Amino acid sequence: MKNILISGSLAYDSIMVFQDYFKNHILPDQIHKLSVSFFVPELKRNFGGTAGNIAYNLSLLNSSAIIMATVGEDFSAYEKRLSKFDIVQDYIKVVSESLTAQAYITTDLDDNQITAFHPGAMMESHQNSISSVTEKVDLVIIAPSGKEGMIKHAQECSEKKIPFIFDPGQGLPMFDKIELNAFIDQATYIAVNDYEAELLMKVSGLSISEIQKKVEALIITKGAHGSEIYCDNKITIAPIKAESTIDPTGCGDAYRAGLLYGILNKFSWEDTGKLASVMGSIKIKTQGGQNHNPSLPEIEELFGKKLI
Repeated sequence: MKNILISGSLAYDSIMVFQDYFKNHILPDQIHKLSVSFFVPELKRNFGGTAGNIAYNLSLLNSSAIIMATVGEDFSAYEKRLSKFDIVQDYIKVVSESLTAQAYITTDLDDNQITAFHPGAMMESHQNSISSVTEKVDLVIIAPSGKEGMIKHAQECSEKKIPFIFDPGQGLPMFDKIELNAFIDQATYIAVNDYEAELLMKVSGLSISEIQKKVEALIITKGAHGSEIYCDNKITIAPIKAESTIDPTGCGDAYRAGLLYGILNKFSWEDTGKLASVMGSIKIKTQGGQNHNPSLPEIEELFGKKLI
């Protein structure tokens, strides 16, 4: 059996809906002394974080995953959830006197959002080491977590010659030019969205073609406009039209699960990109990062092929 290791975050996402508009309560001329309170009768607590979301989507593809993450003393509810799926938790480290990463998101009727994020134990991701993994690891994804941990895990993969996807996500601004160029030199694949691609080029000082020459593939997602895969040539992946677009939270993680599955099973880049797009289109129809639950035949029908 081939193993995918996911180095990333586990988090709780508390989603609150304000049944009004922020603009009615935040006065521009009074912003210097802002003091507002929003009554939110609707509250949902979702399981999230990059590692949790990717592992969940891999489980939908009947593919197992190993999570490497740091969590707080409040992790028990998440632990019970992960136990329902074929997800290895041996390398999830509980950091004492700490909380699991948490996001508090308040959305108004215009879909504007105010978010507060507490990283908690996530910032201790460097306490974990890929060298401690006893299973044979065939592919790794290094997703957003603590800065030191991401750097350490990339170095370990490079030293052990384990192929990995560098997926900096919202953590990209943490790194300077030297650090980003080190990631690019070490990575086998890089996955970013179109905004992150621009930032990656700006900070690294490298063009798309220069980055692509250093990796086997550079994958750039473009939301509703599909994605592009730069390998030996440029491959355009058409978007999979969703019946409804409820919540984009976790769509990138669902896409990356499709990438991991395709790479591990030696799909063509066209098929890998299509499966990734299918996974993202399924996720966007449901609120939260892990509340969609398609059957494997439903995924295969959208993909147009039987999965391995």
